[in-house]
Amino acid sequence: MTKEIKFSDRVLEFNAWLANISFDLFDHYCIRNPFSGEDKEKIKEITSMFYQKYYHDNHKRCLILGSSPARRGTAVTGIPFEDASHLYQETGIMIDDFYIQKNSSNFLYDVMEQYGGCQKFYEDFYMNFVCPLGIVNVNSKGNEVNSNYYENKKLENMLYPFIVESLKKQISFGIDTSICYCIGSGENFKFLTKINDQYHFFNQIVALEHPRFIMQYHSKDRDQYLDKYLDALNYKD
Repeated sequence: MTKEIKFSDRVLEFNAWLANISFDLFDHYCIRNPFSGEDKEKIKEITSMFYQKYYHDNHKRCLILGSSPARRGTAVTGIPFEDASHLYQETGIMIDDFYIQKNSSNFLYDVMEQYGGCQKFYEDFYMNFVCPLGIVNVNSKGNEVNSNYYENKKLENMLYPFIVESLKKQISFGIDTSICYCIGSGENFKFLTKINDQYHFFNQIVALEHPRFIMQYHSKDRDQYLDKYLDALNYKD
């Protein structure tokens, strides 16, 4: 009897594909790939536990896309927008003793909680990034600085085919393409709209402000942005 392929299987297969992706970028830009790094076996264990817990079904889900993983966030954990301390609570596996929760992560967890909890949220949504691998720029002091695919035209052009292929693969999971949510209402939204104009992946793209932007510059309006997220995410119903 043939085993039914679940949404979780497709995500883990996608991650296995990402593990084989590498780029020789220019200047001081580098890719950070958690699926092929030194902790790849631990990441594989964590992602397997996480996706089998929340995605072991064949529900239609909407995509929520950030720009690219932060070097101390998803580029470490392998699970979009989940930080190490929260994943420790989920799986009991410690990824990185140095990493701590940040306000932007807490904002998204509050969104999930008010939406109906993690189980309900992940039943309706699948989160990832326009560029699903992390990008860093090594500065003159030798420190890694988070970078985005769109901050340099040459970088954007180099990653464009990979980004398109990544989106195609994720949509094939069984994504509801009637609406896509874009975290980042500036350059990320502009770029994703350009891709969608060319490939017609989604009927509609809804822009949402990045939690880091909210917490860093508009923390006093946090509840208003929380309501905006919830109104947008509930729109699909």
